[in-house]
Amino acid sequence: MVRIRAAITEPRETPVTTNLESVPNKAALREVVYESAAGRFFARLASESPATRDLALLVLRVGFGAALALTHGRAKLATPARFIEGLSKHDFPLPTLFGWAAILSEFAGGLLLALGLLTRPAATLVLITLGVAAFDFHATDPFAKRELALAYAVVGLVVALAGPGRYSLDAWLASRFRARRT
Repeated sequence: MVRIRAAITEPRETPVTTNLESVPNKAALREVVYESAAGRFFARLASESPATRDLALLVLRVGFGAALALTHGRAKLATPARFIEGLSKHDFPLPTLFGWAAILSEFAGGLLLALGLLTRPAATLVLITLGVAAFDFHATDPFAKRELALAYAVVGLVVALAGPGRYSLDAWLASRFRARRT
């Protein structure tokens, strides 16, 4: 049962809580909700404008990129021998080469994603690295252990397909380059 809080517009009336199913004119109630500041804010976020798309990409890139670089990449960068040894124990081919590739992909790739610089190549490297982590390195682990790697891989795929958006260093550099050519 959905319950909402709606304000009565008559003076000196207190807000009442009503059962949404009992409201005869749900469209009018939605209009009242969207007339509030919060309602307008969320309606604007729900719009399909390019600015909203670019803002969503910025939040996604900065959030996941910084988290990947600062929690996973930095931890592996601090103790690379331990990570490479773990790869060797799992019979991973060329553990030193692929270990350093994964460390740099997570740390540098995460930072590049957060900055929106070389975004598509960085997102592709993150997608490949975390895809290998989820489907090869953690293949025998329960889903809960693979879930985070899959989440990062999906974000890498989304950003590789969608690009960095307008609020990125890639977009800023492209605009500067275009301005110089004209």
